[in-house]
Amino acid sequence: MKSEGGTHRAVTMRDVAQAAGVSVSTVSHVVNDTGARIGAEARERVRRAIEDLGYRPNAMAKNLVKGGSRFVGLVADAIASTPFAGQIIHGAQDEAWQHGYVLLVANTEGNEAAEASAISMMLEHKVRGVLYSTWYHRAVDLPAGLTEADTVLVNCFSADGSTPAVVPDERSGGREAARLLLEQGHRRIAFLNTRTPSPARDGRLEGYREALGAAGLPFDLDLVADVRPDQEGGYAAVDKVLAMRATGVFCHNDRVAMGLYDGLREHGLRVPDDLSVVGFDNQEVIAAHLRPTLSTVALPHYELGRRGVRVLLGLEAPEGAAPLAVNCPPVPRSSITRPSES
Repeated sequence: MKSEGGTHRAVTMRDVAQAAGVSVSTVSHVVNDTGARIGAEARERVRRAIEDLGYRPNAMAKNLVKGGSRFVGLVADAIASTPFAGQIIHGAQDEAWQHGYVLLVANTEGNEAAEASAISMMLEHKVRGVLYSTWYHRAVDLPAGLTEADTVLVNCFSADGSTPAVVPDERSGGREAARLLLEQGHRRIAFLNTRTPSPARDGRLEGYREALGAAGLPFDLDLVADVRPDQEGGYAAVDKVLAMRATGVFCHNDRVAMGLYDGLREHGLRVPDDLSVVGFDNQEVIAAHLRPTLSTVALPHYELGRRGVRVLLGLEAPEGAAPLAVNCPPVPRSSITRPSES
């Protein structure tokens, strides 16, 4: 709408009321669908004036009237800047949109003041609820502001189980990684685990043990080594792995596997002819571009985000206080072959 000076200004509720020949309160009742008894003719005049003038209701005001909004919040510590965990946002966004909600994302980079501000902003917008996510799977203390909203933890959990949570099933992932090697006939399988205490460390080791047991193989602690969870850790472990006389290795993550590749190459050994290797994470920038391409197990980031929204909207529910655990699917590629007969 143009002002007297010829510049555009926002159309107001008062403009609509004037054009429709009704009061501002009548326009407010129609816009906010309050259920007030407004005659059909007056209601139609208001709607026609809204369309003719191009009036856009104030979303915040409408939320205050109706007591809610079509927003779902997602607060993350560093998820948007990690190479693969942004899939959590993608999954949450797709599921929210499917049910008529828009995702509001705040990436706080672990800054507590920024986190508190983001949560306060989302509460002001009267979001339907908040997903609180971390870039790696761990226990968290729930920020104080989130006690005022429906909250679901994604890729993290509360130690007391008081808040619904959706997490990767690390144990099933460990089983799948070992199974990739077992299915190709490997019976002496090493595991390069992380030194860092975490659900991933414990769960993947337990899954590895379960897969060996299901195949009728004993668990041998001499085949397990704790290493730094990065490329240097895998590189430094080569001599240990060769001393184990393993035919296959399950690495805690794809970065460890990448370092192992480098060390084996320096020893004149080839993957998978001399040693089969499996990673974990399915970090595409690594796993799909190593030569040979790395067989691995995927962290289900997209599914974590998607199912977090489903739990928030009451479409799915964890059983009891335990988090909802999402399976980690295997991604077979070219780094595994059958062991030699020698």
